[in-house]
Amino acid sequence: MAVNLWHDKREREMYDNFADLYAIIKATEKLEKAYVRDIISSTEYEPECLKLIAQFKTLASTLKDTVPSVERFVDTYKMDCPAALNRLVVSGVPATIEHRRAAAASATTSAAIVAECVQHFITAMDSLKLNMVAVDQVHPLLADLSSSLNRLSILPPDFEGRAKMKEWIARLSKMGAADELTEQQARQLHFDLESSYNSFMAALPNAGT
Repeated sequence: MAVNLWHDKREREMYDNFADLYAIIKATEKLEKAYVRDIISSTEYEPECLKLIAQFKTLASTLKDTVPSVERFVDTYKMDCPAALNRLVVSGVPATIEHRRAAAASATTSAAIVAECVQHFITAMDSLKLNMVAVDQVHPLLADLSSSLNRLSILPPDFEGRAKMKEWIARLSKMGAADELTEQQARQLHFDLESSYNSFMAALPNAGT
């Protein structure tokens, strides 16, 4: 004997919508897993994911009174779909778009740090030319430069400028604040800054900027 889940047309429509929501969540979970496992390409994944997200948003809006929480809906029907929940509820965009946004943000951040490094290089070299050779004048400039270089992930790990600045900072740390670099030390530091700057600029195209 068949048992009806609904008593009228409105209830039937609600259960049909529940079935559609269930199907969309399940389809999204399968799509996410297929993409992660490299079963489908990003060009196949993205339009399908966009379509499912659009369908989900429309249905979730229709069901907002009967399904106020999609997470509770998933729990109620014992659906094990963490990837679908992340994509549909948390992110709201395909993983491919997320990756492009992250790459663009990273490129913007890198560009800002590159500009920072250039500024620190030039400031340090100009200061030496102006005979600002006291430890308490030179040390902060090299510390700022070293900090910026360490934050720039697009440089090769063995970039010589990092090591040179670290050596100079260690040397200056052993001196008193009022001590001054000798003429020979100042010339050597300027030479190291200039060669590191040139290497830095040369490394940028290879780093993909």
